[in-house]
Amino acid sequence: MRNYLEFESGIKDLEEQLDKLKDPFNKGGLAEVDTKKINQIQSELDQKLEEVYSNLSRWQKTLLARHEERPRAKFIINNLFSDFINLSGDRQFADDKSVLVGFGVFEDQSVLVIGQEKGDDLDGRIERNFGMMRPEGYRKCIRLMQLADKFNIPIISFVDTPGAYPGVGAEERGQAEAIARSIECSMSLRVPNISIIIGEGGSGGAIALASSNKIIMLENAIYSVISPEGCASILWRDPKKSLEAADAMKLSAQDLLELGIVDSVIKEPLGGAHRDKKALLDEIKKSIRKNLRELSELSRENILNHRKQKFLSIGRKKGLVKNINSRDRMTMEENVFSNLKQKINKNKIVMIITLALAVLVSLTLLYL
Repeated sequence: MRNYLEFESGIKDLEEQLDKLKDPFNKGGLAEVDTKKINQIQSELDQKLEEVYSNLSRWQKTLLARHEERPRAKFIINNLFSDFINLSGDRQFADDKSVLVGFGVFEDQSVLVIGQEKGDDLDGRIERNFGMMRPEGYRKCIRLMQLADKFNIPIISFVDTPGAYPGVGAEERGQAEAIARSIECSMSLRVPNISIIIGEGGSGGAIALASSNKIIMLENAIYSVISPEGCASILWRDPKKSLEAADAMKLSAQDLLELGIVDSVIKEPLGGAHRDKKALLDEIKKSIRKNLRELSELSRENILNHRKQKFLSIGRKKGLVKNINSRDRMTMEENVFSNLKQKINKNKIVMIITLALAVLVSLTLLYL
């Protein structure tokens, strides 16, 4: 049985009508299928999906990112990587079931795969702690990222968590320190590191695995320092202000792409990732292939510098570049390409109108 979100009531009605029309036994006996009516309802459904999903608010995208039928990391790993071997334990305390980490093969290339896993049903969610990692989970990731770096193996992470687990036991075992060390490890890697936010990218629990050369988001995923509910509780003392908080935080993929926080957005099938998982897998595969090819052309030192440059240039016109007068020192230099890109995005509509007017004037003069 398909689950529907609160803004999908019209879609639900059309799909229920469609299911009844496609069932020849829906009237208690064998009946002729009305193909003309089916085509009409399908056309209305496609139009309704386009209408609803082209105008989603940030809060609606948050609900969609949390959809219980949304593809999880385990599903993506099982379908995109062959010979995946799940490795366990941080060699200090225990194994954290909320994260899958292991080596696999992507198109004949060995990779380390990390996936924050929420679980598919109630038992799975309890076992996986709803995707909220404990300190031992981050330490497991650190251990294996260092191993991948040693053997020059690229790293691909799938981020999907509401945040790190805030329990007393996790704090006693050094939750903040584990997250900080995970960020430090990710930033110091000399192998390509790609992070894909497939659902929720919440707080330090997500940043710990998303400090990468390439940060990619699914179209309806979210990425923020806190959940909208948490933000509303702190700022307004009212969790009901979640809609306003979601808008203020600019947590959608489109917002973050415009701000330069993420590098690209993977388009989802119409109606969300859960409606056509196979099509989504194809898009994710294309993105991984493209980015691995791009990063594989860089040397180990350049991969490290690329990552530093990326994060130091966020929110500023300058970035970190190699000082030609010194082997080890890095200096700040004007990031011309990034600055130009921001100006183009900011003035996109004005540029399009100007270009259209120029073409129109040129054509008018040509025919005079």
